[in-house]
Amino acid sequence: MADRWHLLANLSAAVEKTCHQHRDCLRKHADRHNGGRPEAPEPNIAPQPAALPRTAIVVRTRQRHQDVHELLDQGWTISAIARRLRLDRKTVRRFKNTDLDILIASARDRRPGLIDPFTAYLQARFAAGCTSPMRLFREICERGYGGSRHVVCRYVASIHDGTAIPSPAPIASPRKITAWIMRRRETLRDEDAARLDEVRLACPDIAMACDFARVFAELVRNRRGHLLLDWIRRAEQDGPKPIRGLAGFLRQDLDAVTAGLTLTYSSGVVEGHVNRIKTIKRQMYGRASFPLLRARILVRP
Repeated sequence: MADRWHLLANLSAAVEKTCHQHRDCLRKHADRHNGGRPEAPEPNIAPQPAALPRTAIVVRTRQRHQDVHELLDQGWTISAIARRLRLDRKTVRRFKNTDLDILIASARDRRPGLIDPFTAYLQARFAAGCTSPMRLFREICERGYGGSRHVVCRYVASIHDGTAIPSPAPIASPRKITAWIMRRRETLRDEDAARLDEVRLACPDIAMACDFARVFAELVRNRRGHLLLDWIRRAEQDGPKPIRGLAGFLRQDLDAVTAGLTLTYSSGVVEGHVNRIKTIKRQMYGRASFPLLRARILVRP
């Protein structure tokens, strides 16, 4: 869509995809600056896909990706694959167009373990001689752990058996990095600005995506549509792959996008009404009739 809100949303998606594709750069940079002795990782951070344990969600994601691509190689359509695997067509399309590493990282980001932020602490305490699961459970509870005792016992047992995954050095999630990039530089906290600078040093591609995103955001906010074509040309030539994809998408609908970045008119009011209607519909789902829904929509709050 060519309205300003959706343009920024598409830009944000391209930046986040770039961050996903270059997690290895961030991981290597973090490990190098932690001297191989990482501190406790942040919540919602997954290890590299190559080091992931064979959890159910990882195994399912790998198998689903393999099944989809095997059927695609045989010439099956997306609709036929969806019927065969009993998946939504959007899911099949996502597995078709997304790298396996990104799919696994996204799955881990959506389902973080409660114990993940405390694994480095547990490993350090175990190495120091504290091997009692109950004692370790009480210690991490004092530090904010809200999960089950049995989870801690299983993890301590995996440390004892030597099967525990080493705790990775802490890195910011792709979604958090994207939030830092999409916000105005002057509105970032000093701490967040410093961490974004570290990310830029760690990965030139993310730094390039950040530069392109900020230039484009300024075009949107200041309605400088006359500079759009120049941005598209530079993005197609020098930008990371997701940014180049966004530039190609903008070129396909250049006139509409240029108008959206030039004229004072905006579909923001329409989008607001659509959001209001959807909210009312969800509030009333299964509880009221269509005439009441219509009356609530027509009567302004």
